[in-house]
Amino acid sequence: MAGESGNPGKGEARCDPGWSVGVLMRHYRAQAEPRTADLPRGTRSYQLLHTVECKDMANQSQPARYPGIDRSMLPYVIDDLLEAGLIERQPDPADRRARKAVAIPQGIETSRALQNKVASAEESVLAALGPAEQKQHRSQLSRLPRQTGDDVNRAGRTVSVDEL
Repeated sequence: MAGESGNPGKGEARCDPGWSVGVLMRHYRAQAEPRTADLPRGTRSYQLLHTVECKDMANQSQPARYPGIDRSMLPYVIDDLLEAGLIERQPDPADRRARKAVAIPQGIETSRALQNKVASAEESVLAALGPAEQKQHRSQLSRLPRQTGDDVNRAGRTVSVDEL
């Protein structure tokens, strides 16, 4: 319980969002990486595979922005997923000069199997919360990036959420 001085007591703490997000991210990575280790490039490949399966991206560069994969790494991640037989490059129907990465049946099956494994990593990260709190936390985490109006990509350029 907080004392009259305003200092948080045992079990209560002031929230430092930067520290909290960093700790949660490291914990998430530690839990998710072993679950995605069978993919080339692990969690990066999982993020890209999941993105191309679940989002209709117009070209190959768009999937990098959504999960935050560095654009310089994107060709390597795409090539690795191609070699693994999980995605293919297809011409963009709206622009024949552009190509987009598309999950093929083996990639969709792999992505869905990994979603279950990654979900258990997420549950581990949120284990300190009860089921209702977990649901609320997931909802809040989902809303926050959309409500900021902007996101900053790895190059430091401000990107609107619509671009993501």
